[in-house]
Amino acid sequence: MSSEKSTPLMRRRELIMGLAAGSVVPFMAGCAENAALGRSQLMLVSDGQLANLSAQAWQQSLQQERVLRDPAYNRRLQRVGERVVQASGQTQYDWEFVVFDNDTVNAWVLPNGKVGFYKGIMDMMVTDDHLATVMGHEVAHVAARHSAERASQQMAAQMGLGLLDALAQGQMGDAYDPDLAAALGAGVTFGVILPYSRQHEYEADRLGVDYMVRSQYDPRQAVDFWMAMSEQSQGHTAEFMSTHPSDDNRIAAMRAHMQSMNYV
Repeated sequence: MSSEKSTPLMRRRELIMGLAAGSVVPFMAGCAENAALGRSQLMLVSDGQLANLSAQAWQQSLQQERVLRDPAYNRRLQRVGERVVQASGQTQYDWEFVVFDNDTVNAWVLPNGKVGFYKGIMDMMVTDDHLATVMGHEVAHVAARHSAERASQQMAAQMGLGLLDALAQGQMGDAYDPDLAAALGAGVTFGVILPYSRQHEYEADRLGVDYMVRSQYDPRQAVDFWMAMSEQSQGHTAEFMSTHPSDDNRIAAMRAHMQSMNYV
């Protein structure tokens, strides 16, 4: 063990390492156990705050996006959505399913159970099993409280960066280390926030497949759908700098989960 005395600069380096590892901010935070995930989550955001923000975001989406009035699309989305929600047990929310008249290949969910599917992604879904693949994934994000956890992680990161800024400006009377300050900005982003987001995607995939099975859809078609999505994608962002897993890793993890659960 080194006998070198601790200096202010050394203490700052230790603080930075702690922030990047996520070991400094938990004392300011609350943790909650999530039964669906089998793990605890950082929770700095209240359910009331999320409900208010979700309601505002939903109204803005309905005003800014063009809602598709085609009854066939809407009946299909409603049918699959209700079936998956019932299987998930997340019936405490006021679920609403809307198709937006846009060729974008995307779907999303708000923490209050409002679900948006774009016509573009529904046109790729040959079977209801494909639709249930994405619906299960979106419902899983709600069950997993990923929005609240994601917002809490960002808040904690901002708290840590604010503390570093105070140190960097010399408010504690020691030398400023610009290299470390710059490194922490990247360290928090790529070392804490983005990996958690990738974890969320894996968790939503896993729970989504479980919900498919419970609602009597074919989980094997989840792999077929993601493989088709992979073939459609243009250009690839390195997984290290992405909030989503790579297509190959996502499909491999899904297959492994289905095998472990004897779904296939």
